[in-house]
Amino acid sequence: MWLAFLGAAWVISLSPGAGAVASMSSGLAHGLRRGYWNILGLQLGLLLQIAIVAAGVGAILARSATAFTVIKWFGVAYLVYLGIRQWRARPAEAAPESPARGGSAPALVLRGFLVNASNPKAVVFMLAVLPQFLDPVAPLLPQYLTIAVTMVAVDVVVMTGYTGLAARVLTLMRSARQQTVTNRVFSGLFLIAAAFLATVRRAATV
Repeated sequence: MWLAFLGAAWVISLSPGAGAVASMSSGLAHGLRRGYWNILGLQLGLLLQIAIVAAGVGAILARSATAFTVIKWFGVAYLVYLGIRQWRARPAEAAPESPARGGSAPALVLRGFLVNASNPKAVVFMLAVLPQFLDPVAPLLPQYLTIAVTMVAVDVVVMTGYTGLAARVLTLMRSARQQTVTNRVFSGLFLIAAAFLATVRRAATV
């Protein structure tokens, strides 16, 4: 059962989404080392999603059109905000590992957390998927802890890969024009993610 879930966790983490875009954006702007703060925030958001499902709140979110809509549009607005910031970002003049504007550790952690925490579709998706890997006659808490550790471990590896790839791209870019074009590309990816989230309907995800 755990091996089956491990395979599912890899598929879920590798699937392109707002978390992957946020990781690559952080790697591009701040390098791999500082990008780990964004990854930490993503994992805190992921743990919150699992806790919501484990506590039964996910079922309420899946049934409540109002709650789903509020969280969804908050997520859309935040992704649009990130897209605008990425579009307006200036080419880096310092080394990739040096702190950039808005690149403090708390800011990066909060950014990653909000990207994951503001996605109601992910919560409803987990509500549909996680019970398939649970033994209803066994204690649930150890099982949810195992699921949480597994998902976080896999996601850290995957997001490190995305962040490191983008950081590598940054070291290869020398001209301000190259960096500007890349920033515009990532801005577009954030806006695409926002548009995709905006089209999600509660009835289609339950």
